[in-house]
Amino acid sequence: MQNHDPKDPAKIAQMGADRELQQHARELFLGSCRYNYSYNFKWLGRPIIQYPQDILAMQEIIWDVRPQLIIETGIAHGGSLIFSSSMLQLLGGDGQVLGIDVDIRAHNRVEIEKHPLAHRITMLEGSSVDESLLAKVRAFARGKAPVLVTLDSNHTHEHVLRELQAYAPLVTKGSYLVVFDTVIEDMPSELLGVRPWRAGNSPKTAVHEFLRTTDRFVIDTELEKKLLLTVAPDGYLKCVKD
Repeated sequence: MQNHDPKDPAKIAQMGADRELQQHARELFLGSCRYNYSYNFKWLGRPIIQYPQDILAMQEIIWDVRPQLIIETGIAHGGSLIFSSSMLQLLGGDGQVLGIDVDIRAHNRVEIEKHPLAHRITMLEGSSVDESLLAKVRAFARGKAPVLVTLDSNHTHEHVLRELQAYAPLVTKGSYLVVFDTVIEDMPSELLGVRPWRAGNSPKTAVHEFLRTTDRFVIDTELEKKLLLTVAPDGYLKCVKD
């Protein structure tokens, strides 16, 4: 009995080319940002700080890739770590999540470590691009495949580019390197506050500079088009070569 996938690639392409719909989606996204929309959701009890569309996209990716290791830079309240570990729990096996943050707040660490899925989670505190921390990450990843990586820490061009260069070699063929908040490049500065990242200094500019130096990754444009609303335009990078 064959599985029937109701997804229609032609319709997805048409939706991506529908400029009026895309403009409506952009207006909805920017309007929702004014109310901190992404802060409205939890995953199994922990704030995840993501748009539901991107959570669903990550669910599809993890289910298809079936990674043995998911590396995440940026922990915040830990919702994404819990999400990833819950997906690995459903898949079975001994898959692990490695979370990295420059400052793991004590109250967040306590809540993550007492969660029922904590046995799948390891956390490292420090800069995601510090060489001594990267040595620990590489040691943790050794012998594990497939490996999936998500980047969601400091959103400046320089930092994200360094993350891309450091973590891309760990991503295995067929898996993904996901760069969140590339949408910063397309947002008006008044929605970004006093933080240093903004148009011209964003994860998206780092992605495009990185892609000029490698043929191992391509942007999964179909995934972005079908989401319609996403914080990661041009940020879903599929690894197509060893």
